[in-house]
Amino acid sequence: MGESFADLFEESLQQVEMKKGALITGEVISIDSEVVTVNVGLKSEGVVPRSQFVNIKGELEVAVGDHVQVALQEVEDGLGSTQISRERAKQLERWQQLEQLLNAEEPVTGVITARVKGGFSVELSGVRAFLPGSLIDTRPLQDTSHLEGQDLQFKIIKLDVERNNVVVSRRALLDEANKAQREEVLSNLEEGTVVKGFVKNLTDYGAFID
Repeated sequence: MGESFADLFEESLQQVEMKKGALITGEVISIDSEVVTVNVGLKSEGVVPRSQFVNIKGELEVAVGDHVQVALQEVEDGLGSTQISRERAKQLERWQQLEQLLNAEEPVTGVITARVKGGFSVELSGVRAFLPGSLIDTRPLQDTSHLEGQDLQFKIIKLDVERNNVVVSRRALLDEANKAQREEVLSNLEEGTVVKGFVKNLTDYGAFID
C-alpha cells in the first residue's frame, strides 16, 4: 500500500536541514484574525502574521490544511516557539526564480519605478534591480517617461544574492531582437531587390544605411 500524503509530508520535513534561513514547507493548522499557525515538523508550531498571507486585494490566500513555504528564522526563540516568515520565503523564492532565469538566459518582467544615480530602479516582483542609464535603450533617450511605470522585459546581466544586487538591461534584449531582424532581412535580400532604409551616417567614401 502506498504512503499517504501526510506520511510523505512528514518525510519531506525530515529531509530538510532545520537551520536558520532554511526554506521549508509547512502545513497550515489554524487561522485567526491576527496570525496563521503553521506546523513545520518541530517541537512547536510557528506563527506568522495573517497579513503575510494577504494579497494586494486584501484577500487571504491560504486555508487550513494548505501546505506553504516559509523561511525558518529561529528554531527556538527561548520562549518555546518557532519563528518563521512567509515574506522572507517569498523573497527567497523570487531570488531562486531570478537565478533560474539568469542561467537559462531568459527575460524577466519588471517595472521602472524611479530614477537613481547612474540609471533607474526596477521592481522585479519584490526584488529591486538596477538598470544603468546606458542600458535602457539602444540609443540615448532624453525622455524615458513613456517607459516608466509599465511592465517591460529585461535581461539579467548580474545577480549577487548575498549582496542583494541585481543588474538588468533592456538594451540587451533590443539588440538581440534587432540582430534577429537584420539576419532575416539579409537572408531574403537578392541582387536588384529594392528596399527602404534610413541613412545613419555619411562619410567621404559612402553612406551607412539601416
